[in-house]
Amino acid sequence: MFGSFESLKEILGPYLMTFIALFVAVDAIGNIPIFISFEEGMTRKQRTRVIIDSVTTATLLAVAFMFVGKWILRFIGITIPDFQIAGGALLFVIAGRLLLPATAKGLYADPHDKDLGVFPLGTPLITGPAVLTTTLLMVDRYGMAATFVALVANMLIVWFSLAKSDFFNRLLGRGGMRATAKIMYILLAAIGVMMVRRGIVSIIASPLLD
Repeated sequence: MFGSFESLKEILGPYLMTFIALFVAVDAIGNIPIFISFEEGMTRKQRTRVIIDSVTTATLLAVAFMFVGKWILRFIGITIPDFQIAGGALLFVIAGRLLLPATAKGLYADPHDKDLGVFPLGTPLITGPAVLTTTLLMVDRYGMAATFVALVANMLIVWFSLAKSDFFNRLLGRGGMRATAKIMYILLAAIGVMMVRRGIVSIIASPLLD
């Protein structure tokens, strides 16, 4: 019995760990308030189109980067720690600006832009520096299969959260959504700091390991 449990844990463990890491990086809940602020004045058809465009863009970008990202970085001479530092710094700046009421709504684009689903929702809000870096790290640690399954599962959660954004808005209320968003933005900033810290540590440790 215990042997079967250990075997199951060994099989499912990589999928679970990869899913959790990507769930934090994707930040599906944190994107809901931003999406709600953008969807004002949209028809139901436009809203559905934006959701489809955003999830499709985010998924294709993340999957493509999962397969060729490391090759591209190596080709142009960028290491994973370099990418972590740059991505983390950018993520910190984005989170910081989102925390400022005067810049949060108008940070990226016109809410009525027909390409809103591609930019900024698809990228960099759903698939941004944190997701791309986490994807590469998870491929290295847990393999392509676990990362792909976890990535698709998280994108399905994103689709569901955006499609049901009205429900979450009613459940938490405007104040609750704002408070939740602020917490998620702080977490996003913390992830950015963590990425920079890990990148710096990796660069420092590399000569010691060689």
